[in-house]
Amino acid sequence: MAQIGVVPEEIAFADIDETPFIRELPTDLAKRLAEAKAAAVAGKFPGNWVLGADTVVACGRRILGKAADEAEARATLELLSGRRHRVHGGICLIAPDGHRRRRLVTTAVVFKRLSKEDIDAYIHLGEWQDKAGAYGIQGAAAAFVPKIIGSFSNVVGLALAETAALLQGTGFKPG
Repeated sequence: MAQIGVVPEEIAFADIDETPFIRELPTDLAKRLAEAKAAAVAGKFPGNWVLGADTVVACGRRILGKAADEAEARATLELLSGRRHRVHGGICLIAPDGHRRRRLVTTAVVFKRLSKEDIDAYIHLGEWQDKAGAYGIQGAAAAFVPKIIGSFSNVVGLALAETAALLQGTGFKPG
């Protein structure tokens, strides 16, 4: 947020269930979670600007969450190897008057074909932990990505240009 000139007064974590619904599409999950997070926090801070966001990594209709262990991280990286997948970023802004504005940003990410050695080395680094899709493009996994189509910051975790436009479009003034 600081990159777009916004420093939040407070960062609050929404305690919500992030489990996908049965047959829920990745795009729908990203939008639903962003709105649920914003609503949960707005309930604690009425009359304030609240931004909620969530990132969903998907290979086709398959949602790739945070790997629970090394074996799951390895399986996820093997799935992504040599393929294109999508990163869906849901954003929800709740204005002080309660009005909600939402955006969905989708970025296509192309992975090179990963060798067993590539995956072993990445798993050993531990960067896969707590990352949807078992990778962080802002770290060593950048070497796996020859091409993205869309917002780089969306893949990192928050589509900054779209967030700035959303804030500006609702009359938010930083500072």
